[in-house]
Amino acid sequence: MKKVALFQKVSENIFVAAANEQGFINPDINAVTIPTRATKGSAGYDFKSPFDFTLNAGETVCVPTGIRIKIEDGYFLAVFPRSGLGFKYKLKLDNTVGIIDGDYYYSDNEGHIMIKMTNCSDKTLEIKKGQGFAQGIILEYFITEDDNAILERNGGFGSTDKK
Repeated sequence: MKKVALFQKVSENIFVAAANEQGFINPDINAVTIPTRATKGSAGYDFKSPFDFTLNAGETVCVPTGIRIKIEDGYFLAVFPRSGLGFKYKLKLDNTVGIIDGDYYYSDNEGHIMIKMTNCSDKTLEIKKGQGFAQGIILEYFITEDDNAILERNGGFGSTDKK
């Protein structure tokens, strides 16, 4: 397997600011764990929650993961809910699939990966600190022969529309 990326923690001040903005109390950067694969055959890297949280039916949460990814040109990280949570709780990412581009790493927020999701079931979902809730898969992408993109990103959701 070719190694093309490196997960890292964001700085404590970036993590704490994002957690406070999302309503998480007493965020602790030490609760952030680097995503890992469960088995050598796993495609997905499991994101573990740095917080306890409960999602009632129909509720939405945006989880600051405390994680960023440095990734080689030509690759991106696709983020999905953990399969079991999608199956049991109809857990869905609010943007359907999170696309983390390589240049996001260099944004003012250090490329902090935020995962916003909704419990679409009629059951209550409880996630404990350290429990896997999402997974990221590193994928290769290609560009067209007439591609001429030259702008640079600074930000996350909707940032490329502001150019």
